[in-house]
Amino acid sequence: MPLVSVIMPVFNREKYVGAAIESILAQTFADFELLIVDDASQDRSPEIIRSYAARDERIRFFQLERNLSQAGARNHALSLAQGAYIAMMDSDDLSLPERLEKQVDFLRANPGIGCVGVGARMVDEELTPGFTYRLPLAHPLILLSMFVGGSAMLYATILARREFLSEPCPYDPALLPTPDFDLFLRLVWEKRVKYANLPALLYLYRQHQSSISSQFEEWPPAQHTASRRRALKRLWGEAPDETLDRFIKVRPGIKLGWGERRLARRDISRLIESMVAAGWVEPGDQALMLEDMERRLEGTMPRFWQMFRHWGRNHFGR
Repeated sequence: MPLVSVIMPVFNREKYVGAAIESILAQTFADFELLIVDDASQDRSPEIIRSYAARDERIRFFQLERNLSQAGARNHALSLAQGAYIAMMDSDDLSLPERLEKQVDFLRANPGIGCVGVGARMVDEELTPGFTYRLPLAHPLILLSMFVGGSAMLYATILARREFLSEPCPYDPALLPTPDFDLFLRLVWEKRVKYANLPALLYLYRQHQSSISSQFEEWPPAQHTASRRRALKRLWGEAPDETLDRFIKVRPGIKLGWGERRLARRDISRLIESMVAAGWVEPGDQALMLEDMERRLEGTMPRFWQMFRHWGRNHFGR
């Protein structure tokens, strides 16, 4: 049995799928199977995949007769996976050679962590470097980021212990185009999973006209807001729209007035306390999360006040 099962759904990716496959075959960690599920592509993707499968026995290729969406294709692959660890891989992206090795080593060394992602760089169709994803590394800050502000994990980069993805259909096909966010938020209360991100940039996230992210007409996507609402109701028994709206506004580039920051601090403090009470994070994590909250709120201040706060910390330590 291979130690790692790499799951790659494919739909009309003839231009990119070969490079994506090669990036997995070039990994320094070799004990894996690559499960490729073609989701009824209408281009040359199946032909390209078969040519690679004929040359490397670690590739297992499955072709669906009808389109099941990315969620359905991933669920199909998960039902066939043999590895103790499950890695995700998008068919238009690239994994750098040490990605799997470093993720496997991390999970082996940290038995309390159920799923680990990596840092990534956005690139264009020609692989010209663009935006760099600097993600929170520790579980409490990753979980806070799932509710408040910016990116928590890049779900195409994760390596997870198989038991956390053992349900027959963990991905919800109704949540398109991004079922990942809902799943990895649900796993927190359903299976008490703990997350981590590695700081190393080990993934190239390709942005192009037909990429999944280009389908978003708004940010955050409506599916993300619905998932946050369900999670908040589990914690509070309610999920006020104004609270969810404040959570999204506490991110770089958005400035809040004093009154709005005060309300955001109240709501985020309550969120952190309820996560501790529910056992989603450890009591010892609360101080770290509150410190991160203040850093985020400071980023919503006018530039003058940010400079003043920075000066005060340098001169008075506060």
